[in-house]
Amino acid sequence: MIRIAIAGAAGKMGMRVIALAHASDRYDLVAALEATGSPEVGRDAGERAGIGRLHLPIQDRTQTEFDVLIDFTSPAGTMHWLDYCLVARRPIVIGTTGHSETELAAIRQAAGTIPIVKSSNMSVGINLLLRLVGQIAGALGEEYDIEIVETHHRFKRDAPSGTALAFVEAIVEATGRSRHHDVIHGRHGILEERPRRQIGVHALRVGDTIGEHEVHFGNLGETIVLRHSAHTRDTFARGALRAAEWVVRQPPGLYSMQDVLGMSP
Repeated sequence: MIRIAIAGAAGKMGMRVIALAHASDRYDLVAALEATGSPEVGRDAGERAGIGRLHLPIQDRTQTEFDVLIDFTSPAGTMHWLDYCLVARRPIVIGTTGHSETELAAIRQAAGTIPIVKSSNMSVGINLLLRLVGQIAGALGEEYDIEIVETHHRFKRDAPSGTALAFVEAIVEATGRSRHHDVIHGRHGILEERPRRQIGVHALRVGDTIGEHEVHFGNLGETIVLRHSAHTRDTFARGALRAAEWVVRQPPGLYSMQDVLGMSP
């Protein structure tokens, strides 16, 4: 069994990881973690996740040995638990999004010491679309406009979503566009005619929407739309557990869900 520590144990994603890991005979939950000062510290992780008492208290640190840590916290939380894993020489699966360039550089540096899976989206379907989006954008060429629309719940703090930015990256790599000059985030006012190479990115925050992404390709004669809708957070929790099971067997390095799923070029 793989001994798992979960950071962000009282969050929406952390609770689902706890529930699914507990329901499986492949994982052993050994640590449920939250930030120092969190009112959740001291509560039973199972009760917090709605699956009954596990006799596993939520803590802000642990001395328990673990094989891998799954992080669904905040950018600052990732940095804290990344340092924790560096000291313990244990791999980490990062599902948190919204990291700054400085934080991303720290993650890349840490990957020289420990294996890290970092993904903006742990869904199998989304990772398949990431491959397809690049292929389609490269095949269609500049005659097709590209627009990305993402919708999430009102509580999501970073915008656009990490997944939308991953779509941008896939398109940029496939077409030679510039992420600095060809990407626009939203529109308002009276604008000039849409530039041919432009990639439009739009973020919606509505109610309790778990996650929806659309990539539109259109010219003056037709429109192609790729759409993914997540119906439950279990989609991402299962992906995170799959990544944890995979990364414990890897050497130091920075990996993505494409690597975990065997879809890397």
